[in-house]
Amino acid sequence: MTTPPAPTRILIADDQDDVRSGFRLILSSQPDMTVVGEAADGLAAVRLAHSLRPDLVLADIRMPGLDGLELTRRLAGPDVPDPIRVLVVTTFDHDDYVRTALRDGACGFLLKRSGPGLLIEGVRAAMAGDVLISPQITVRLLQALVPAPGSPATPAPSPLTAREQEIARLVAEGLTNAEIGEKLFITAGTAKTHIANVQAKLKARNRVGIAAWAWENGLTGPDPRE
Repeated sequence: MTTPPAPTRILIADDQDDVRSGFRLILSSQPDMTVVGEAADGLAAVRLAHSLRPDLVLADIRMPGLDGLELTRRLAGPDVPDPIRVLVVTTFDHDDYVRTALRDGACGFLLKRSGPGLLIEGVRAAMAGDVLISPQITVRLLQALVPAPGSPATPAPSPLTAREQEIARLVAEGLTNAEIGEKLFITAGTAKTHIANVQAKLKARNRVGIAAWAWENGLTGPDPRE
């Protein structure tokens, strides 16, 4: 009989009691996750991370003592000899925060308003070695990929079906699986399957890669090609 894998051990770092309680309820409801500790400030989070050695730290940005960005650098930065995964979950979506967190080793950047489904997805993505960014942030970061005015180059033939191109376009617009399902009159599970197929065909690491492909191929943006 195969022994099931041990659940992901998670440390929650957030200065708000109600947020920590909410995250604990969401994560503890999953059979493959367990919360092993909580910290109300950054310094306590670093100490607990070193003593508990969790698989993942959920870190807010603005905390007393030490903010989430510095916490990320100390636990997951490029110079850390034995890094611990850090997933940033915050109210604040400033571009500088996103870039700094990802540069210093964060394995994802989620907004608290994105909901419990994306939080769970973000934890699993981090444990799989992937990076998940809230769709709202993805759209803004991809603005730089809008082609410059002028005659666009002829795009290469798409490896995607018409339905998969529609899925890619909606991912690039920042929709969640549930929202894509509502838009296309399919279930969230079917939308997730389509996204997995698109990701495999494009050899994209995550939703950000799918969105980048959609932007670069003119499926979305200020003047999407039909």
